[in-house]
Amino acid sequence: MERSSDGRVDAVKGQVMHKISNALRNFSAGRHLLIGVPYLWFLLLALVPLLIVLKISLSEMEVTSVSSMISWRQGWPTLKLNFSSYLFISSDALYVQTYLSSLKYALLTTLICLAIGYPFSYFMARSAKHLQPTLLMLIMLPFWTSFLLRIYAWKMLLVNNGVINNVLMSIGMIDAPLEMMNTPFSLMVGMVYSYLPFMILPLYANLSKLDLRYLEAAADLGANPFKTFWLITVPLSKAGIIAGAMLVFIPALGEYVIPELLGGPNTLMIGRVLWDEFFSNNDWPMASAVAVLMVLLIMLPMAIYNKYQSEQSGLNS
Repeated sequence: MERSSDGRVDAVKGQVMHKISNALRNFSAGRHLLIGVPYLWFLLLALVPLLIVLKISLSEMEVTSVSSMISWRQGWPTLKLNFSSYLFISSDALYVQTYLSSLKYALLTTLICLAIGYPFSYFMARSAKHLQPTLLMLIMLPFWTSFLLRIYAWKMLLVNNGVINNVLMSIGMIDAPLEMMNTPFSLMVGMVYSYLPFMILPLYANLSKLDLRYLEAAADLGANPFKTFWLITVPLSKAGIIAGAMLVFIPALGEYVIPELLGGPNTLMIGRVLWDEFFSNNDWPMASAVAVLMVLLIMLPMAIYNKYQSEQSGLNS
């Protein structure tokens, strides 16, 4: 009887172990499938289009199409790479000035958004808990309206016969309309207005998790509020600052709609140059080369951000 009972127990243990082994294999397969879907999505919608743009930038523009990079000579395939677009960009002062101008406006937008967004995020994080959802909703409220309509609204506000000039003239503050449209001022107003929420949201998420015991300890040690803010709050919110800066700087660098509608014809930014090369000049290789170089410019701040995130993860672990 004891041997029979032991045999049944061993059989049950074997069945349980077999089921556990199958479950682990299924879990591993499901995990690989779950991880593989985002990589496949990235491959199809990001990497492949980028490679196509890179291929066009190394080709030549024919009458109505782009030349093929591969040609056949004596039965053998020959790879033909044309770097003339990149050489022309590096030697033409207009393109160099365009990249520098785009970097300048994107950096200035980031700094202004940080200067405005940090105090607002700090105020939100220190507000009463029942008020924070309302404040957060007010930040996201502009996204409920079309981006294009909001930019057109600013255009109607800033033109010579717009709301702002009419109000200022009606109260006697100015005698003639102020020239605000198609200037760097109107461009920066539109850029800061559009990208300010992208700075506030990550800063708020970071500051709301700040351990207040650090501030209490600094106060107990005699630090004044300004010193506590500069030496404790700002360093601990560095992750939110970097995340917000990347979310503002990267899209601002390649912005097209705002410079076109608010910046005027004299505003030089990469997005407008891309439009002109693609649709006005019909020079796809040149436009693709401009786009590839813009992607390389964007990859630098992204690499810095990823490096910082890796260092933070190493310190936390």
